Amino acid sequence: MEIPHISVLLEQVLESFDTQEVQKGGVLLDCTLGFGGHSCALLEAYPNLEIIGIDQDKDALAFSMQRLKKFGNRICFRDGRYSAIVKELLSDKNLKQRIVGILADIGVSSMQFDNKERGFCFDSPNLDMRMDQMRQESAKEIVNHYKLNDLERIFRDFGEIREYKKLARLIVEQRKIEKFDSAKSLSELIARHFKHPKIHPATQAFQALRIAVNDELGELERLLQCLSENPLNKGARVSIISFHSLEDRLVKQYFKEWEKDCICDSSVIRCVCGKKHRKGKNLYKKPLCADEKELKENPRSRSAKLRSFEFRG
Repeated sequence: MEIPHISVLLEQVLESFDTQEVQKGGVLLDCTLGFGGHSCALLEAYPNLEIIGIDQDKDALAFSMQRLKKFGNRICFRDGRYSAIVKELLSDKNLKQRIVGILADIGVSSMQFDNKERGFCFDSPNLDMRMDQMRQESAKEIVNHYKLNDLERIFRDFGEIREYKKLARLIVEQRKIEKFDSAKSLSELIARHFKHPKIHPATQAFQALRIAVNDELGELERLLQCLSENPLNKGARVSIISFHSLEDRLVKQYFKEWEKDCICDSSVIRCVCGKKHRKGKNLYKKPLCADEKELKENPRSRSAKLRSFEFRG
């Protein structure tokens, strides 16, 4: 099969799950199966491992079912949003006992970017950006119908755009003349009014819209909150690949909280919680990033960061 997507940080992912628990066998949840690259490598590297692959993109699921069928019943597939499915799976006590790892690659695949019909790229004739194409609201609805202050909030909070007010105002003024019907028309408007020395001027705006359309930060936080309330068994690990500071900051904050023994409020003079709340350890002081070889082979890996946490049960 022709593989339409290069999985980032593949060696680092394999390293992060190189544990006795994984080698002995157990279940790993791949929250963002995509086109199966990480799951394929993990199943090949660890012959006793089983995987439950989750994705909301039906095209990706169909491709991965075909690609990974050689592994037989060592892999099964779930269609939907990973936060809800992981919560459901962890509620099964028998299954939870067997879970040795959780992987989440929080990003858009190369195939989604390169397929102009999906509306993720700057020159797309569509303005969509839905990972799950059954979702009702696309980027087109947001850009053409959201109020000014809602657009400002999206570009400020999800794109970290300094001139977010200017961008939102330009969009509102332009859509009074003509509605946006393509990603190309939006990116051209942004390029006319903004400049950036290193990236396309519309990069941060498109990121912000994509996050809003797919509720990406909400999904990630719901997963992390689920693990806060229902930690994995001793030795199990969670590895998360992020692609921008908003995601990475969220993962870093949760891992830091999970390492704390004491959860008393800072205003408390003396600890009253018992100092027995530590969930495990952060495996890497700094996130793992792509090496020079990977950067040459796959420039899109330049912003990928991997953080891993091991639970102590």
